[in-house]
Amino acid sequence: MLDAGCGEGFGTVLLAEGARSVLGVDYAAEPVATARGAYARPGLDFRQLDVHDLPRLGRRFDLVTNFQVIEHLPDPARFLTAVRDVLAPGGRLLLTTPNRLTSVSENPVHLREYTADELRALLAPLFAEVEMHSMLGNDRVRAFDAERGRQVRRLLRLDPLGLRHVLPERLTYFAFANLAAVVRRRVLSTVQEAARITPEDFWVVGEARPDALDLVALCRV
Repeated sequence: MLDAGCGEGFGTVLLAEGARSVLGVDYAAEPVATARGAYARPGLDFRQLDVHDLPRLGRRFDLVTNFQVIEHLPDPARFLTAVRDVLAPGGRLLLTTPNRLTSVSENPVHLREYTADELRALLAPLFAEVEMHSMLGNDRVRAFDAERGRQVRRLLRLDPLGLRHVLPERLTYFAFANLAAVVRRRVLSTVQEAARITPEDFWVVGEARPDALDLVALCRV
């Protein structure tokens, strides 16, 4: 398996529980070093590499995972072509990304968010099979998202002229990270149930639904 865009590896190590061999790659040196230090074990490795350059690995994979990455990429078609080129015959790509129809706030680090139809249109020219699925959440998750959206809109009223859109990129990212933490604290203090959200509060269904929290695509070469 290849986890493309692994970050600090906290998801990659879970994948390694069910695979013979897992490699996680990320473009940034710091999270890769963190992952190596935290999750050293046989059959699991991490490497610093831009996900557009996957063929440089010189390897083929049965499964490539890509969780919450494609919305950050300026050239997603180039990345998907790189994934296709490193998949073994019959290999699969498992990809997730936020559903634009249910996003509750703007995100300056997301270059583009997709609907299910838009994501399928991006994937279909490159893969022989594309299955679209939906990740959903229960009432507890929906209450969290609704309050998060309310808190974000409240903060954005402080910038009626949209000056955040003309700030230097580094300053925008710094402000977004800090304000996201503020929003989360406010939500947790308002929606008591939110603190008890666990993976069991989410599930995936085998269809593209407009109310999906995340789009889930399963592709085969």
